[in-house]
Amino acid sequence: MGASGGKGCGRRHLTTQSYFVCGLFENIDPQIRNYDASMPHIRISEAARFLGVSDDTVRRWTENGVLTAHKDSAGRLAVDGLELATLARDQSHLPDDPSRAGSSARNRFVGLVTGITADKVMAQVELQCGPFRVVSLMSSEAVRELGLELGSVATAVVKATTVIIETPQGKSII
Repeated sequence: MGASGGKGCGRRHLTTQSYFVCGLFENIDPQIRNYDASMPHIRISEAARFLGVSDDTVRRWTENGVLTAHKDSAGRLAVDGLELATLARDQSHLPDDPSRAGSSARNRFVGLVTGITADKVMAQVELQCGPFRVVSLMSSEAVRELGLELGSVATAVVKATTVIIETPQGKSII
């Protein structure tokens, strides 16, 4: 059997191997087959890293329609960059601010204290706020007054170039 050219796997004069390839192509999800190479695309492993999940989770999301799968120029599974950014934004929810303090500052990050390095005068306090690590320098006295300790809940308030740490029980110290 000889092979002939043409579009759409017309199945005329094809080898057995060509029939197999055409069958595979016909079974590919139309969303993958119609991929527009001009769209920014992110490989599955990179998407997983950006979202803080496993590769398998991203693959399940493509199978369940949460994300649309495409093939990149190398034939690897990828997702649309804008669709991934939208999902990342929709999935990013920090815990509610426990202080409920009235403030003009809108950049408030609730998290857990993961590090305190202090001497007699100054201290460095590290918070893990979701995927973000926030570091603040303050007086050692402020650390004591706020009752900051490893594992305690605190809120990092970012206003201009100043980071203010607040706790539900304590008061704000600038």
